Amino acid sequence: MVTVADYLAQPHVPPDRRVWYESHPDQFGDLYVPDTAQPIPVVILIHGGCWQAVYDLAPLGECCAALRTAGYAVWSLEYRRLGNGGGWPHTFHDVAAGADHVRALAQEYPLDLRRVVVVGHSAGGHLALWLAARPKLPSTSLLYTTDPLPIRSVVALAAVADLEQGITATGCGAACADLIDHEPQRYAETSPHALLPLGVPQHHIVGSDDRIVPPTYLATFVAAACTAGDDAHLSIVPHCGHFELTTPHSAAWPAVMEAIKAGGEGRCAPAAH
Repeated sequence: MVTVADYLAQPHVPPDRRVWYESHPDQFGDLYVPDTAQPIPVVILIHGGCWQAVYDLAPLGECCAALRTAGYAVWSLEYRRLGNGGGWPHTFHDVAAGADHVRALAQEYPLDLRRVVVVGHSAGGHLALWLAARPKLPSTSLLYTTDPLPIRSVVALAAVADLEQGITATGCGAACADLIDHEPQRYAETSPHALLPLGVPQHHIVGSDDRIVPPTYLATFVAAACTAGDDAHLSIVPHCGHFELTTPHSAAWPAVMEAIKAGGEGRCAPAAH
C-alpha cells in the first residue's frame, strides 16, 4: 500500500515550464508538453491534500511526466489553500482562473481545446468536479465567471465529491466545512453533489482499501449523479488505497489511463468493480 509518506517522497520531475495565471505566489501551473506539432489533448490536473496549504503539487510530478509520455499536455494547477489565503472564495477563484488560462497557453502550444479532461485527486477531485459544474452557477454567485473553459469530461480519483457528507465520511473531515467558512448555504455553489447533474461524463476511481475516501461514499455519489441524469461511472480498484491512484507504477494506474483516454473522447471507460 502506498502511504502518505511514500506519496510525499515521490521524485521531483520538473515541468517544461512554470506559468503564473495571476500574481499570487501560489497562482501558477506547471506545464508538461510533448514535443510535437500535432494537436495535443489536454489534462488539467488538480492535486489534493484536503485543501491544506501544507500539501502542494510537487508529488504529482512523476504522474505529470507519465501523462506527457503518453501524449498529453498536462497543466498541473497550484492554487491558494487553507492556511495561505485560500478557502472561500479564493480557492474556487484560483482553480477557475487557472483552468481558463489554458486558452492563453493554446496561443503558444498546439493544445486541442476540444479535448480537455480535468483530473483531480481527493480534494483536487472535488475541485475537478466543481470546474465541470461552473456553467450552472447563477450570475449572482461570487464564484460566477463568464464563458468558462469547456470541459470534455472529469476523471475523479478518490474525490471528495459531497462536501457536506465529507465532514463525517472522509478523512478530510472538518476541512470540508473550513473550505466554505462554515456557511452551509455555500454548499449549493461549491459541493458537486448539490450541483448535480454536472452535465459532463465523470469517471470516478477509488481503491477498495481507501480509508480516506471510502468506496461506499463514492458509490452513493455516483448513484445520485446517475439518477440526476449524468453519465457517471465508478471503478473500484482491488487491493489499492488512496495514493496508488496518482502513482504511475501502481496497479491502479492502467485504470486511470484508460479513463483519461476515454474522457478525451467524451465518454467514460467501462466501470470495473
